[in-house]
Amino acid sequence: MKWLGLLGLVAFSECMVIIPLRQMKTMRETLRERNLLTNFSEEHPYNLSQKAANDQNIIYHHPLRSYKDFSYIGNINIGTPPQEFQVLFDTGSSSLWVPSIYCQSSSCCDSFARKQLKIHFTGSREWGRKHHIYILRLCWHFQAQSQLHFPILYVGTLSSLQIGNLVSVAQPFGLSLKEFGFDDVPFDGILGLGYPRRTVTGANPIFDNLWKQGVISEPVFAFYLSSQKENGSVVMFGGVNRAYYKGELNWVPVSQVGSWHINIDSISMNGTVVACKRGCQALLDTGTAFLRGPRGSVSKIQKLIHARPIDREHVVSCQAIGTLPPAVFTINGIDYPVPAQAYIQSLSGYCFSNFLVRPQRVNESETWILGEVFLRLYFSVFDRGNNRIGLAPAV
Repeated sequence: MKWLGLLGLVAFSECMVIIPLRQMKTMRETLRERNLLTNFSEEHPYNLSQKAANDQNIIYHHPLRSYKDFSYIGNINIGTPPQEFQVLFDTGSSSLWVPSIYCQSSSCCDSFARKQLKIHFTGSREWGRKHHIYILRLCWHFQAQSQLHFPILYVGTLSSLQIGNLVSVAQPFGLSLKEFGFDDVPFDGILGLGYPRRTVTGANPIFDNLWKQGVISEPVFAFYLSSQKENGSVVMFGGVNRAYYKGELNWVPVSQVGSWHINIDSISMNGTVVACKRGCQALLDTGTAFLRGPRGSVSKIQKLIHARPIDREHVVSCQAIGTLPPAVFTINGIDYPVPAQAYIQSLSGYCFSNFLVRPQRVNESETWILGEVFLRLYFSVFDRGNNRIGLAPAV
């Protein structure tokens, strides 16, 4: 069998595997390099839409998460015979979807040569059984930042899904029929690692199936995100390898069972609290690259680091990076500093702030998204069995 990039996985216990990930340029970086970010941001404003349902047609509107931020991807194999796809392993969502052969949008046929799952639809359940696909009439619409919706058809279950040498059977999945605003992303689809309640159909996500089918020995997975572009980053299932972190894991309970949110005590700089003064929540999200917070808090931080706005971004003097203070996230009484070298990104002669605005809904409590800027510094363990997250300094 041809694994293409998965041959390097290593098992450290009977039922634990480590899957290599590759860091790619984010869409934001690509647009910056081409001087196209301003035009793109005007045409595709960041939006967090509410999920709505139409009971008659079983159609939902689901916000497409900030795909400009995606960067770490890995390989999976889908179906019988196996077809290989590159997917984003995403703790901020729970469902699996990849492009279908029926998707003819430019995003499905762009320069990254994204693959399409070769399954032909039919109304016959007998045909579906023969090809290990059970046809369901359930369709979700992902909403891109341009306000256009594209449909994700959840067609039932796969005969198998392989992540390294882990095999999940009868796995629910979705196929995109059209895609808008998804050009220039370096992956084929998304593999969600969130809780079951966040799935589109209410069916078990992949991680839950791996656990319930006895494929992994412990209901945990973990991420080590390296700053190296092509090598070093991994996601591990069923256990934790101590070689990837220093000291001991500090465990933090999730603040709401059903998502990977935790409580933050405060965010400070130079010993002064600059955000989360009364505490707040944060989503630890492998599906976003940056640190996203409410507009007021982010604006305050930009002023403190003397960042000035340029083309919908904020930049600082590259010569000043060594003098900027760390941003300290205090979580469960423990400080997690993020130095300026991590929250400032040098690109094309400019130094960009990686603090970005996350629009808040009306009356929503202060919530942050801690993406790869944070997760590259801290090895993260997601423990579904105990509803907690473990953090330790990454090696």
